[in-house]
Amino acid sequence: MTKFSHTIDMTIELLRKEFRVRYKQLALGYVWSIASPLTYAALYYFVFKMIFEVKTPNYPLFLVAGLFPWQWLTNSISAGAMTFYGNASLIKKTLFPRYLISLVVAVQDMIHFIVSLPIIIAMILFMDVKMTGAWLWALPALLIIQFAITYSLNLLTATINLFFRDLERLVQLAMTFLFYMTPVLYAETMIPDRFRHLIIIHPIAPLIISWRHLFLGEPIQMAYLASSFVWASALLLVSQYTYNKLQWRFAEVL
Repeated sequence: MTKFSHTIDMTIELLRKEFRVRYKQLALGYVWSIASPLTYAALYYFVFKMIFEVKTPNYPLFLVAGLFPWQWLTNSISAGAMTFYGNASLIKKTLFPRYLISLVVAVQDMIHFIVSLPIIIAMILFMDVKMTGAWLWALPALLIIQFAITYSLNLLTATINLFFRDLERLVQLAMTFLFYMTPVLYAETMIPDRFRHLIIIHPIAPLIISWRHLFLGEPIQMAYLASSFVWASALLLVSQYTYNKLQWRFAEVL
């Protein structure tokens, strides 16, 4: 068996383990994977559309288009702090590429996002929103970019948290702050002109905006896509470098 095929087998086995743990004794696994973003979408729709009367067209789809990719992002990153701690026995007893644990977390959350796409497509059809040819190339491109970002941030937080335990709480605060600083509940056009140029350097906003443009049938902005690609590449380099520098001490600190 080659090293590559052995790695694939280990990844599949870890993925099976994660699914068994997450959905143990849960009969409605698929339902729970989409319940959270749909619940938040309903809540935000009531607050912003029914009470504050936001004028955004197709606002239910607008919310779902941002909340579903955000849910994938926040699930993977929030789990990062405990990714290695939760597998301490495996790390201490087995010699294998530990980064696979973070990889599996990102893969699992990507699968949850993919199986939620029929909900989004159903809303697109129901609201008579045009599905453009951009789906053929933008969907896989955005999946790859977001997977790289979520994997990188999970690996980075999982590694650093072994040596700096307060990081778990800092990540939770950072994700809450980032949520409201990212145009998930509101359109980027609502950002004042003097700040709108900063979107391009935001680590998450261009990605969320690109997802929304795809789902709402609007043109994909290549500048936003390029920004997301740069962030994904940079985070991959930083996270892998940090992991390689510190992994030899994992068993020691655990």
